[in-house]
Amino acid sequence: MMEALQALAADKGISVDTLFGALADALESAYKRMPDANEYAWVTIDPESFEIRVFAQELDEDGEPEGDEFDVTPDDFGRIAAQTAKQVMFQRIREAEREMKYEEYAGREGDIVTGIIQQSDSRYTLLDLGRVEALLPQAEQVAFERPEPNSRLKAYIVEVRKTAKGPQIVVSRTHPGLIKRLFELEVPEIADGVVEIRACAREPGHRTKIAVWSNDGNVDPVGACVGARGARVRMVVNELRGEKIDIVPFSDDPQDFVMKALSPAKVKEVLLHDDTGVAEVIVPDYQLSLAIGKEGQNARLAARLTGWRVDIKSETQQAEEAAYGGEEWAEGEWVVDEATGEQVWQPADGGQAVSAAEWSESAEEAAPEEASTEQADESVGDAADESKS
Repeated sequence: MMEALQALAADKGISVDTLFGALADALESAYKRMPDANEYAWVTIDPESFEIRVFAQELDEDGEPEGDEFDVTPDDFGRIAAQTAKQVMFQRIREAEREMKYEEYAGREGDIVTGIIQQSDSRYTLLDLGRVEALLPQAEQVAFERPEPNSRLKAYIVEVRKTAKGPQIVVSRTHPGLIKRLFELEVPEIADGVVEIRACAREPGHRTKIAVWSNDGNVDPVGACVGARGARVRMVVNELRGEKIDIVPFSDDPQDFVMKALSPAKVKEVLLHDDTGVAEVIVPDYQLSLAIGKEGQNARLAARLTGWRVDIKSETQQAEEAAYGGEEWAEGEWVVDEATGEQVWQPADGGQAVSAAEWSESAEEAAPEEASTEQADESVGDAADESKS
């Protein structure tokens, strides 16, 4: 009997002591179903001789045990209880297996697992992790990825739920944490803590930006993540099915960090407005589209990476705003004054409305050189006309 229990324990991955407890509970349940069974009774099993005995105690008026315990083992207990004990024991074994599986994954939120795709439909995909299955909901899948059955897939554990049917593991392919875990697998410096991923911004399936920092002055954080001829980052890109990854060095200086976060665009100047949380970025005219990115993607990711609202302007735009008082009248709109019927400029901050003439005068004062040049050109033109006449 002991050999059978040991074999069962090895097969189910459960300790022999747990099986002993499950067997004792099963036999106790079987005894209490017998006629004339004592209300307060328990079963003991000798681990060496495997002798099974049932003991009981009397209960007082308050339901508390009193007096000495006595042996109430039925003569044919083994034969009568065999079937009942078998059913209860199997139930306890299933419960023990579920508890072990839950404990195995309960503390692994934020970890990465590799599973085999078993089933996929419009709601979710099932991943076989070996002893348990993981649930990959549609909301956690990259839009254009089409998982093929029986193919291997890495995913990020976001939640472990305890249910009546066992643990339910929810995984994700869109979580930014997946990027960090994949780099830990490919870059030993990150796994050892020499290089850290300080920030990560991701648009799943399209592009990711990560900011890296080195705790060792002799180690280049960007070079460590890229690897020789891009071998390390290429492995991560392949696992993400071609998602582009930008690796930039982290900086404690917000201006420098915003400048680097907009890579590969070249930034001329960064002006930070602490009161509004806006980072005004000035770039050369030919770098404007690159800095903004396709459909604003590069600017969005840089904003998420740095925590600043990024406002990108070209040198020409900045010069025009400076020349015509763009900063002073940038926020507002032209409205009709009900009293005079004239159009006036109403600042967004609720200040005094300005007429068109006053607005033009302020623009001319902001750009006196241009006004002087225009006047000089007009004078030269007038002189030329007089000479012709």
